[in-house]
Amino acid sequence: MTPMSPRWTRRGEGLEGLALSTIYDVARLAGVSPKTVSRVLNGDAPVGKGTREVIESAIAQLGFVPSNAARMMRSQRSGLIGLITGAISMSPEPTQPAGLPELFIVQGIQKALANSGMTLMIADTGGDVAKAAPLIETFLRHRVEGLIYVAEYHQKVSLPQVPGEVALVLANCYDDLDTPSVLPDDQRGQRELVSQIIACGHRRIAYLALSPDVEAGRLRTAGYRDALALAGIAFDPVLLETCDEPDREAQTQRLEVTIDRLLRLPNPPTVLCCGTDKMALEVYGILRSRGMKLPSEISVAGYDDYRVISEQLYPPLTTVDLPYRAMGERAAQRLLSLISGETKNAPAIERVAGPVCWRASVKELCDSH
Repeated sequence: MTPMSPRWTRRGEGLEGLALSTIYDVARLAGVSPKTVSRVLNGDAPVGKGTREVIESAIAQLGFVPSNAARMMRSQRSGLIGLITGAISMSPEPTQPAGLPELFIVQGIQKALANSGMTLMIADTGGDVAKAAPLIETFLRHRVEGLIYVAEYHQKVSLPQVPGEVALVLANCYDDLDTPSVLPDDQRGQRELVSQIIACGHRRIAYLALSPDVEAGRLRTAGYRDALALAGIAFDPVLLETCDEPDREAQTQRLEVTIDRLLRLPNPPTVLCCGTDKMALEVYGILRSRGMKLPSEISVAGYDDYRVISEQLYPPLTTVDLPYRAMGERAAQRLLSLISGETKNAPAIERVAGPVCWRASVKELCDSH
């Protein structure tokens, strides 16, 4: 057998009794040349219908199947995909109210690749983004056909360039190189949430926003303003306040000051939209400490659908789902498409929207005009 000849294994035999052969066995039984058998197996040249049927009959009669390893060697394809994430080392304790975004994205990727025939190799950064570059280099040495990089939150990243023959897809992040990326549609999600709140009769809608220094903060605030504009409601800057702080105690103080200011307005808001579900959790406590009943006296909405929060609060929290698993699935699908050469001129950035999760924390007002 020549070094590049395909190897075959007999069906049903274990490793100890492995029967190996070459295309020469098939060729002898079919009465054709090994090159003709190779053409049928690889589909890289035309073969007459009658000859093809004779060869396929010989393959079936011998009970041989192709060796994946030999095919990979012949095609120089590894069947490997590398995934870089911080989901494993950075996953919080089960008691913490977190959405585990990276882990859910990884689960979506695994689901999409389950029946692809590809092998997924996962490397964890340990929360250190600087480790991404050496991990990419390691994967390239293992001849991966594609790479997926998963970020902790929606952000811009800067990764080393990979060879042109290796496909790369970013999940929950993007770069300045127009690398194919899958992102959450934060602007659309906030717009649809506020639009539904408006449809329930609310006109004074306050927004307790994330910092504009983060992508989600800018986009969700833009979605809030979009919904007001679509409904013909003038934007009132006194109803918009950035309330997230890196320190939890500082954020609580900021929320308390903001809520007290809003409630003292001559025309106070009827609903408080919060940048995240975690923020909404604190808002529930602050409002109740002021003796206010939810949602009869004031409504509250969040964002993320962290179910350990949204479904356990009373009343359950109206919010927007961040579609992490769907993002992971789409990232894997894009990678497989790139590996197969099916680019179809797709835009660099693809946004995935999650649904509004309507629950009892937003009251429907009688007057919808």
